[in-house]
Amino acid sequence: MSGGSSGRSGSGRAARGGRTKSGKPRPGTGGRGKRRLEGKGPTPPAHLRPGHPAQRRAAAAAARGDSRGAGADGSGRARTSAAGEVAGVRARGQRGAGDAPEVVAGRNAVLEALRAVVPATALYAGPRLDVDDRVREAIALAAQTGIPMIEAGRAELDRLTAGSVHQGLALRIAPYEYAHPADLTARAAARGEPPLIVALDGVTDPRNLGAIARSAAAFCGHGVLIPARRSARVTAGAWKASAGALARVPVAQAPNLVRALASYQEEGLFVVGLDAAGAVGVGDLEVADGPLVLVVGSEGRGLSRLVAQRCDLLAQIPMAAAAESLNAGVAAGIALHEVARRRAAGA
Repeated sequence: MSGGSSGRSGSGRAARGGRTKSGKPRPGTGGRGKRRLEGKGPTPPAHLRPGHPAQRRAAAAAARGDSRGAGADGSGRARTSAAGEVAGVRARGQRGAGDAPEVVAGRNAVLEALRAVVPATALYAGPRLDVDDRVREAIALAAQTGIPMIEAGRAELDRLTAGSVHQGLALRIAPYEYAHPADLTARAAARGEPPLIVALDGVTDPRNLGAIARSAAAFCGHGVLIPARRSARVTAGAWKASAGALARVPVAQAPNLVRALASYQEEGLFVVGLDAAGAVGVGDLEVADGPLVLVVGSEGRGLSRLVAQRCDLLAQIPMAAAAESLNAGVAAGIALHEVARRRAAGA
């Protein structure tokens, strides 16, 4: 009896360990116990599943501005459900990448973006939002700029912002339409001016991108060139740092920065890289009054080896004392000022 009991006990332990009576692994366990498996949560509704016909219909209706079944608030602004808008939208931080729509979450962040006139496609607000001065101002600014306001539930806002703290308020930023590198030289030709382009090599902070676009607008630059990979993108942070200059200065993307610089050289542009070991100072560039590309590297590593080799000349920003490398936005602003000064003197 004891031997039979022991055998049954042993087989029971084998079954609990993921094996059958014959000692073979039990199929479907993957070598893990059921307590270690994590569920995926409840299945979302059809209109929130990417690729589902119901989701595509809802997204198409939202793109057409279909307001059927929508109510209106006291100010006459349309308030619709966010169900069809949420699917496929990913929340991003200030260092987001890619061209998918960006979502700014939180009352302060949304208000700052609206004050900076960041182009947006929708303002999402919770149905039981505790209204304070920030919310009132955000709603008023959205109404002034024609941004539709969409009522969204807590669960929808959580999905829209990827679980970040949204405080019942989120703003979807319109994807930026990047120019082609050739568009920048064509823009200069249309103005009858020698091209002045700023190329960024390894600059990953969108705020630097926005600051450089602002300097380019101030000193008659014709555009900013960025590589398609490992570079800052035009996000809400870049828009705010540019103070609206990104609406006037185009940003172009190049699949390969070195090849894009080579194409500019074939068109007759002189490529100058900013480097602490440069042969001349930026104030002494004799080529400043001609077609020019200024290449700015990252604050820590500077220009990459291949980009530095592609440059026709390396120039430095003279400093009174030894110091750490300048911020990319500051360095670009100084160099653009010197180029503008020399061009004005030679005019």
